[in-house]
Amino acid sequence: MQFSSTPTPEALASLSHVRPAVFWLDRDDRPAAADELIGSTRADLVVVGGGFTGLWTALLAKQADPSRDVLLVEGARVAEGATGRNGGFVASSLTHGFANGMSRWPDDMATLLRLGHENLDAIEGTVAEFGIDCDFVRSGELDVAVEDYQLVGLAEDAEEQQALGQDVRLLSADEVRAMVDSPSYLGALFDAQGVALVDPARLAWGLRRACLEVGVRLHERTPVTGLAKRDAGVLVSTRRGVIEAERVALATNAYPPLLKRLTHYIVPVYDYVLMTEPLTAEQRAAIGWSGRQGVGDTGNQFHYYRTTDDGRILWGGYDAVYHRGNGFGPRFEHSRESYERLATHFLQTFPQLEGIHFSHAWGGAIDTCSRFTAFWGTAMDGRVGYVVGYTGLGVGASRFGALTMLDLIDGRDTERTRLEMVRSKPIPFPPEPFRSAAISVTTRELQRADANEGRRGPWLGLLDRLGLGFDS
Repeated sequence: MQFSSTPTPEALASLSHVRPAVFWLDRDDRPAAADELIGSTRADLVVVGGGFTGLWTALLAKQADPSRDVLLVEGARVAEGATGRNGGFVASSLTHGFANGMSRWPDDMATLLRLGHENLDAIEGTVAEFGIDCDFVRSGELDVAVEDYQLVGLAEDAEEQQALGQDVRLLSADEVRAMVDSPSYLGALFDAQGVALVDPARLAWGLRRACLEVGVRLHERTPVTGLAKRDAGVLVSTRRGVIEAERVALATNAYPPLLKRLTHYIVPVYDYVLMTEPLTAEQRAAIGWSGRQGVGDTGNQFHYYRTTDDGRILWGGYDAVYHRGNGFGPRFEHSRESYERLATHFLQTFPQLEGIHFSHAWGGAIDTCSRFTAFWGTAMDGRVGYVVGYTGLGVGASRFGALTMLDLIDGRDTERTRLEMVRSKPIPFPPEPFRSAAISVTTRELQRADANEGRRGPWLGLLDRLGLGFDS
């Protein structure tokens, strides 16, 4: 099925009552913000950023050493950024999918798969340990084919994964439509164990509470303005204060980095999401989606979607918009054009839901790097560590990212730090204006490939050979 980019009257009608707001954050029980840091203080470990990576870093550091003084600072409020804006897919994959990992680190792939499953199990264990009410469901995920050529790719992917012991299976059109009924589905690959669904904001708020319970100090509305090496530590400057830190862990995701070197490796791209109103019993029956499986289609420009505990459908993806000069900020968080395109594609996928309305629409920045997976490093003689570059699959991988960053700044030689993925860096992006031009050409060629049965032209072929196998 070719998705149309021309908005239909039905799609426009579905957006008639939509609110430009993040569904996950639009709640009365959102925790009140912690006090801003004013004045000076010190800490053994300062964690910068109150998203998933920062929360896991603070929690895991304090659990490993209760005597360690851990201070978490967040420039806005916990979960304000990508953590509270994503689709809530918690994947075991640490490599942005199996194929991407196999193409880059085939010798380490068995280890990466094992570590990924252990990581997902540990997230589930933490949710249970701290009683975090976040609608954590071990749902599995369907990768659906909506074009004939995509069935070939799914079959190849299944064979490779099964050879490494992964619990995945191919489904026929009838089998997948028995789970979720769309006339566009031609088949699917079902990963029953490797993906969970979660309410991401409620998970983050639960981790926030867990951090406080184990003794982590927290200051919100405390943007960090600079880092400087001082004697045996680091001076962390904030808007109205200063912190003397022995070690610093940077967990700033797509936000403008505090280390200038990272600007060469990261581009923020904006992704957009719609949330329906709760479906009626008749609407649920029309699509037969009685389980909680997550779903994604398999084009270069793809959609991801899932249901919520109150019976809504989240529908996002497809567009990945870069703004010249690493453009970042609230002015990019809404796009009527993207919302209209998403609504049109939703009704192409589920025509039986014509008449449905969307209640919320929002966008957020993804910390994109050229290899699509997190990368790590240290600065200031190893006193500052960072992890960044998750490229949209960080809800689950952020815990692994945090553990590995702690290994690095504490100087530990572990199974994680010995991975080639951890020891290497992605290829940097070119400077402007070449950066914008390259991303624009790549986006156009990805669209052309999707319209041409997945055949990648010379430009995409060159990127593949360079290890820059871009998708959206």
